[in-house]
Amino acid sequence: MFDISFFELLMIAVVALIVIGPQRLPAVARTLGHLFGRMQRYVNDVKADISREMELEELKKLQSGMEDAARSMRDSVDSVNKEVSATESELSKLAQSAQPEPDPYPSPALQEPPAEAASPQGELPLETSQSAPAPKQA
Repeated sequence: MFDISFFELLMIAVVALIVIGPQRLPAVARTLGHLFGRMQRYVNDVKADISREMELEELKKLQSGMEDAARSMRDSVDSVNKEVSATESELSKLAQSAQPEPDPYPSPALQEPPAEAASPQGELPLETSQSAPAPKQA
C-alpha cells in the first residue's frame, strides 16, 4: 500500500519519541492503534456493503430474467390452449356435421336382425342359460 521501508518506520519512531516524549508516547501509540482499528473496520464495512449491493443487483437481474421466462412460458401455454380449444371446436363441428340424419323411412333389408336370430344354432338364448340351476358344492 504505502511503500515505507523498515528504516523509514524507525526514523518516524525516533522523531515521535523526541517530539512527544517518553511519558506520553505509549498513550499516543495506543490512541493511534484504536483509530487505525476503527478505520480498518469502517473500510471493511464499506467493502461488505458494496459486495452486498452487487449481490443484490445480481439477484434482481436473475429475478427479472426468471419473471421474463415465466411470462413467456405462460404466454406460450395460453397460445397452445387457444389453439387446442379452437381445434376442439372445429372437430366438434365436423363431428356434428358428419353424423347422418336418421332416415324417416328405413328399408327392411338394411335393418339389423333381432338378437335371438343372430345367435348360432345349438346355443341357448341368454335368458335360458341364466336360469339354469347352480351346481351343488360338496
